[in-house]
Amino acid sequence: MSHKHDDHDHNHDHEMDNTIVLIDEDETEHVFTILEYLEIDEQLYAVLMPEDEPDEQAYIFKVQVDENGEETLMDIEDDDEFERVVAVLESDEVE
Repeated sequence: MSHKHDDHDHNHDHEMDNTIVLIDEDETEHVFTILEYLEIDEQLYAVLMPEDEPDEQAYIFKVQVDENGEETLMDIEDDDEFERVVAVLESDEVE
């Protein structure tokens, strides 16, 4: 399945594995592990961890689905929305 994110192409198959390759504007590939997908208020989010830097913090993206069923990963630009997602993730980690 192909993805776009801020002019970056992404490929992954939810059923096949738990990694995604992000290709940046310099055509450099970055491999991420998909830690989880979560849905909050009918919006899907993806939590990704860079494989080459496992000590880094995870990245959270908003998942948008276009009319063809293709997923697009988007930055979460709204601070309140981002904080809401982080709060849900932190509450899940405690339980």
